[in-house]
Amino acid sequence: MRRSLLNQLLKWKDKKGRKPLLLKGARQVGKTTLLHQFGKEHFPFYHSINFEKEPKLCRIFDNSLDPKHILKELEYHFNRPIDVAKDLLIFDEIQTCPKALTSLKYFAEDCPELAVTAAGSLLGVYLGPVSFPVGKVDIITLYPMSFQEFLLALGETRLLDSITGLQLADQLPSVAHDRLFESLIHYFIVGGLPEAVITFRNDKEHMVSAFANVREKQQTLISTYLADIAKHSGKANAMHVARILEAIPNQLAKTQDGSGSKFKFTGVVPGIDRYNRLASGIDWLEAAGLIIKVPIVNSGQIPFSAYASENTFKLYLFDVGLLGAMSNLSPTEIIKYDYGSYKGFFAENYVAQAFLTSQTSPLYSWQEKLAEVEFLYQGEGKAIPIEVKSGWVTHAKSAKIFAEKYHSPYRVIFSAHPLSVSPSVHRYPLYLAGQFPLPSN
Repeated sequence: MRRSLLNQLLKWKDKKGRKPLLLKGARQVGKTTLLHQFGKEHFPFYHSINFEKEPKLCRIFDNSLDPKHILKELEYHFNRPIDVAKDLLIFDEIQTCPKALTSLKYFAEDCPELAVTAAGSLLGVYLGPVSFPVGKVDIITLYPMSFQEFLLALGETRLLDSITGLQLADQLPSVAHDRLFESLIHYFIVGGLPEAVITFRNDKEHMVSAFANVREKQQTLISTYLADIAKHSGKANAMHVARILEAIPNQLAKTQDGSGSKFKFTGVVPGIDRYNRLASGIDWLEAAGLIIKVPIVNSGQIPFSAYASENTFKLYLFDVGLLGAMSNLSPTEIIKYDYGSYKGFFAENYVAQAFLTSQTSPLYSWQEKLAEVEFLYQGEGKAIPIEVKSGWVTHAKSAKIFAEKYHSPYRVIFSAHPLSVSPSVHRYPLYLAGQFPLPSN
């Protein structure tokens, strides 16, 4: 399966003055596969070690962090030479060998001609400032597969071509729009974790069994994440972290108006109703890449960060497929697209994930009095409100209130409607969230 991040890796490979590359991301998003594909396709030879599978290799870094010493030891381990001018070296699960991470500083300074990459899960959890080679590495984050990557993985190249390079004034044929929206519903079920996508792709001609197999795979992945929490978050903190993760879909499910609301601390852990008692658990999940934290601001003034407080925010899951699995929503219910207020924040979680994956901009939400806008975007030096609607009903009173109060040049509505633009309202179909904002010409 092709990942769009491969293009960034190629730019890094050819960049003048490149530094060792650190590929971050949650477990199971495909970091190892991507780096191996990169090595196989774009280098004469690549060498990979996994510190989690072979912890004894950490000893190589005990006596010296000199790249010459490390490469000599690795050549004995691989039983083959390493060509520093042509080969790729991969340090996988590097968070389990902090000295290997520190060594990247010396590869940057003393052996810059060698292409060195490292991948790690839970990097934000494991590592402190002492071991991190600040300023000596290039950092890229890999997220779950986007909707566009999902289409490519399924061989839907014609559908993908129809939205590639799309501009704001373009129109899609109604048949293409309908098929894209149908594929989006499938993405809502499957999500973007590569194992779930592969499971679906291998049996997609038999939808019922394919979705059942996807749900089984997702439950296994959820168990993996919960096991990570139990193992790595500390005994005192593990219960809090797990309960916070499980509370996210539960709180979203209780939404009355279809829109995700402020995360509530009461009831998550018995006897705890304050942010400061749960802050470390929320920080752990965010550092592990398992949640998306969106600050809620009470003003539309720029910069948004000036109006955010640390204890007022929304929380989403990092993968919309896991949201359905953790909420016990059957694929049949999602395909029918008829599950009450749930579908509103379900679409909202997807848009948050799409914005994060495409790195559109830092995510913020807005609430003042009874008005609420799901997301804010800074464009043209102005604050632009973005509302997310799950279906055909697209009345967006809050976005209009915001636009009038803060003089936004236009407002944005994501919904089931096709792409259409007027001077005051830009209507996007939900499947274009990962491409927002579209170029105007």
